[in-house]
Amino acid sequence: MNYAPTDLNPEKDLPKGFFDFLLPLHKQFTPPQQKLAEKRGEVLEKSHGGKPPDYLPASEATTSDWRIQVPDWCADQRNQMTGPADDAELTVKLLNSGSPAVMIDLEDSTANKWENIMLAIKNTIAAYTYELSYDDKKRGKKVVVNRSKTVTWVRPRGLHISQGGVIKNELLSASLFDLAMIWYQIDPATLPHNFSVYIPKSESAEEAFWWRDLFQALAKSKGLPRDYIKCMALVEAHPLSYQMEEFLFNLREHCLGLNLGRWDYMASLIDFMIEDPDWILPDRNTIPHDVAFFQNFRTLMPEICHKHGAHAIGGMTALFPSRTDAELNERAMKVLKQDKQNEANCLMDGAWTGHPDQNEIAVAQFPFPNQISKRPKLANVHPNLRPIPKGVGKITMDGTRAAVRTVIRYRNGVLNGKGASLLDGYMEDLATDRIYRLMIAQRVRHKVKVSGDDGKTVEHTPAVLTRLFDEELAKIQRDLPSEIDRDTPRSPQDCRGTDCAGTALTDLVRIPWWANTKSLLRR
Repeated sequence: MNYAPTDLNPEKDLPKGFFDFLLPLHKQFTPPQQKLAEKRGEVLEKSHGGKPPDYLPASEATTSDWRIQVPDWCADQRNQMTGPADDAELTVKLLNSGSPAVMIDLEDSTANKWENIMLAIKNTIAAYTYELSYDDKKRGKKVVVNRSKTVTWVRPRGLHISQGGVIKNELLSASLFDLAMIWYQIDPATLPHNFSVYIPKSESAEEAFWWRDLFQALAKSKGLPRDYIKCMALVEAHPLSYQMEEFLFNLREHCLGLNLGRWDYMASLIDFMIEDPDWILPDRNTIPHDVAFFQNFRTLMPEICHKHGAHAIGGMTALFPSRTDAELNERAMKVLKQDKQNEANCLMDGAWTGHPDQNEIAVAQFPFPNQISKRPKLANVHPNLRPIPKGVGKITMDGTRAAVRTVIRYRNGVLNGKGASLLDGYMEDLATDRIYRLMIAQRVRHKVKVSGDDGKTVEHTPAVLTRLFDEELAKIQRDLPSEIDRDTPRSPQDCRGTDCAGTALTDLVRIPWWANTKSLLRR
């Protein structure tokens, strides 16, 4: 969660009349949001106790003939570009890239801080009104959002996040706050298409009802048809992969498709399987894009979506192109092409990218505006969605070091207001942080042994992890001084009597953070 400034007066400091609009919505939607968040913890505990997620019994959602009608304005979603909404320049570049769609993100790629979220909301509204701009210093001119056929989506924060400080002595659903703030300040009559939302981090089909009821309450507030607001939903939590058809059914008046949010999904898989000593994730960048636990999921999603007339959208390619490094750029474009070809062959209708230079190649891998009329031939309609990743990739100390290094650098970026950071050619956001923290915790939990730097066997222990964090932080401060100040305090004691942001970074590398795997999973 984050908190608004302590001196915030919501009736004066937020848009005029907004607090009166928000309060009844808060009373209706925050209590069930908090209950849904609590249920997530219960499902996780059951999985840790030996009862992992599974398919639900047959129901109307899975046995009846029901269809979703994708409107013409949303027929082509071959590439959905996304970036942090608090970055006006990037948002304008994405919207002007010619991509079929752009998702303006208030979630994983935007730092969850009050000032960042408020700027992200401001930029989102300006983008909808074609007023968002940035100063292009190279060309000496102001660049604004162009009017185009690009479908614009907005991703609010998920149901697991609360917003503090807006309503006195009460927590508020961050999902509700984000959408209510945007909806209150836009005129739907001026939009080129229906207001469109990208739902993040859902974990059950039941949660679809929360979003359905909110969409209909917002539409009613402006006298619009109950099904006016449209959405797509990310499937990035392991439990939801078993309930995709039920989730889509519950949101069928609004939902136009599902998206395989694969990086968060990988983190979720580790989270739910962390007590299983056989389910050890290899070093992230040694995992092939067609690894079984993704590929089984990747073929099931189009089957479910196309069965009912909805889009199935593939995931983000994290390796970014470079306009200054020709070798990196060539490798990034090659990986992009292979990745999107695989998704198209699995009958996905489109994919995610995050850089304007990726748009042309991404779109070219999908032969038609969509493939909704096609369905994969599945040998089993209930495939195994968590095959053990044995024999896939490598588990190395270098991989653990890379994870440690990325966690430090990413968290440092967040402390400085960056929700996404380009690190060693990869665009990393909160999903990466989750993968690496859970991967490290998993290796400590099961005392995984690997060959050390000197060739001797080393066991992953809290002491070893503390040493790795200390070593990697020192290397980063030495080699990347502009990224992390060499003088950043190394311990809380160094910060006494000072206003020291370094304390938060130091807290990440001290041993208590690693001593209890259970507490780690809830961070």
